[in-house]
Amino acid sequence: RPGARPPRRRRSPVTRPFRIGVAGLGTVGAEVVKLLRDRRDLLAARCGRALDVAAVSARDRGRDRGVPLDDAEWFDDACALAHRRLDAVVETIGGADGVAFDLVSQALDRGVGVVTANKALIALHGAGLAERAEKSGAPLGFEAAVAGGVPVVKALREGLAANRIERVYGILNGTCNFVLTDMRKTGRAFDAALAEAQALGYAEADPALDIDGVDAAHKLAILASLAFGTRVDFGSVFVEGVRAIEPVDIAWAEELGYRIKLLGIAERRADGLSQRVHPCMVPRELPIAAVDGADNAVAVESDRAGATVCEGPGAGAGPTASAVVADLLDHARGLRLPAFSLPAAGLGTAPAIPVERRRGAYYVRLAVSDRPGVIADIAACLRDRSVSMESLVQRGREAGGVVPVVMTTHAVEEAAMRAALADIARLDSVAGAPRLIRIESL
Repeated sequence: RPGARPPRRRRSPVTRPFRIGVAGLGTVGAEVVKLLRDRRDLLAARCGRALDVAAVSARDRGRDRGVPLDDAEWFDDACALAHRRLDAVVETIGGADGVAFDLVSQALDRGVGVVTANKALIALHGAGLAERAEKSGAPLGFEAAVAGGVPVVKALREGLAANRIERVYGILNGTCNFVLTDMRKTGRAFDAALAEAQALGYAEADPALDIDGVDAAHKLAILASLAFGTRVDFGSVFVEGVRAIEPVDIAWAEELGYRIKLLGIAERRADGLSQRVHPCMVPRELPIAAVDGADNAVAVESDRAGATVCEGPGAGAGPTASAVVADLLDHARGLRLPAFSLPAAGLGTAPAIPVERRRGAYYVRLAVSDRPGVIADIAACLRDRSVSMESLVQRGREAGGVVPVVMTTHAVEEAAMRAALADIARLDSVAGAPRLIRIESL
C-alpha cells in the first residue's frame, strides 16, 4: 500500500570459521595441516563452515614441515592451546602421559573439542577423558588411534549401533604384518625383515612397541570398549609379540594350510571378556589371511549385521590425517556422541578371562634326539594332560643330531596345553624350549 516500507531482505547468516589448534607437527601433525589447507573448499562445503588452523605448537620453530604456518599463532607450550579461543585441538604429540595428557585434559575441561591419534592415551585414560568430555560438553574423537585410515571406530559406534557384538578381531599393527609378509615371501629371517620395514618407513628406529604387540594391544583395548560397552581395560589384555617367529614356522604354516598373523582378538563370553594379542595360524582360505604388507583389517561379528570387515592402510601420515580430519568434520557439524558409544557412567566392567582359559587348537614345534621311544614319551606327556594330538610330522636329522618334530592338536584349554609342554620340556630327549603358536579357525 502507499507509504508502506518494502519488506526487509533477510541476510544469509555468516557462519564463523571453525578454529583448530594442532599440537605436534611431526609427520602426522604436518599432514593434518596440509590436508586442511589442500581440501579447504571441499571441507567447508561438507560441513557448512571453513576449517581454519588458527594455532600450532611444536618444539622446533625453524624446521621445514612442507606446509606454510605463517598465518597460525605459534606456541612453544602445547598446553597453551587449551586456553586459546579454539573450537578443537588436535593432539599428535604421542605418549600416554605428560604433555599429551595434560593438553587433552585441560582442553576438555574448558569445553574445547579434542581429536587425537594417540592410542596409548586412549587405552590408558579413555574412560576418564570421556567423563571430562561429557562434563564440559566437549566432543572427543579418536578415529585415528585405531587402524589409521580404516573407519572402524565410526563403524562400531554408529554403523553397528543396533547390534549386539560378540567378537571383534583383526590385524592391528602394520609393522608386524609387513614383517610376517616379508618373511613368507622372501624367506628372510625376522631381523632382516624388520630391517627392511625400517628402511621403508614402516617401522620406527625403536620398534619394540610394534613387534612386542603393545601397539596392537592398545588398539584392541579401545575396540573392546566400543564393541562391548565396557571401560577400557588395557591391563587385562594378554600380549605376545612376533620376535620368536622363525622362517621355519612360516614354512610349516604354509605346508599345513595356514598363514601366521599377529591378531588382536576380543570376545564376549558368558564368564567375562577375553582380550588377547598374539601370533596366530589362520586358515589360508580366510579373507584375513590374504591381508598382506602394512595393511590393517578389523572384523566385527554381530547378531544382526553378521560378519563385517574393514580393511585398509593402518598407518602412515595420509591415512592417519584422513581419520583426524574426519573427526574434525563431525565436530564442526555439531555432532556430539559419547566417545565410547555409551555415556561414560554407563560403561560397565566385565571379568577378565585369562589366556589360560582359551580353548582351541595349537601348533607345536620341537627339536628332539634321534633315538627310539622319543615320540612315545611326548605322546605320554600329552595323554597325561588330556591333550589330543591331531597330526605329527617328523623330518630328517638336522645339524647337532636333533630331529625336528611338528605337531598340531585338537581343541584344548590352554592351561592343559602349557602343562603338557612343561612336561615335554623336561624330557632329556627334547632340546630347547618347545615353540607354540595358537591356531585360530575364526
